[in-house]
Amino acid sequence: MSEEEKRERESLTLLGNKKNVYKTDYDPSLLERFTNKHPDNDYFVKFNCPEFTSLCPITGQPDFATIYISYVPGEFMVESKSLKLYLFSFRSHGDFHEDCVNKIMKDLIKLMDPKYIEVWGKFTPRGGISIDPYCNYGKPGTKWEDVAWDRLTHHDMYPEKVDNR
Repeated sequence: MSEEEKRERESLTLLGNKKNVYKTDYDPSLLERFTNKHPDNDYFVKFNCPEFTSLCPITGQPDFATIYISYVPGEFMVESKSLKLYLFSFRSHGDFHEDCVNKIMKDLIKLMDPKYIEVWGKFTPRGGISIDPYCNYGKPGTKWEDVAWDRLTHHDMYPEKVDNR
């Protein structure tokens, strides 16, 4: 293992740590990254987070969702345990569904500077309606900027039946 790899492993403070503190209010500082060993390859990494919880900023009632995060990494990738703790930190955070998915995307862009990323929240119905906000980003000046526009305009061409939740 090179010295650089050793330093990088030491910088990942949450992975393998058995004394984690589970913060219950939004905290982007929980996110950690590591170096992508294949930055010249274009490939997707996808996270499915079926236990996302936040609070309605008006009523304080809980909102439940599956959050889908897909990205094409550049030089860096998000460490999955830090992502889990970060998503958990929304548990007592009051924000609208649309704000939650946009915050998640922007925090991950700031952390990793990915080539492409999309975040889709599929929230369970409350009051007889479900809300499924989708946002994405393609690095400006690259082919991924065009991919982002295309996926945004075609992302939900074949929506699932709502009775699956």
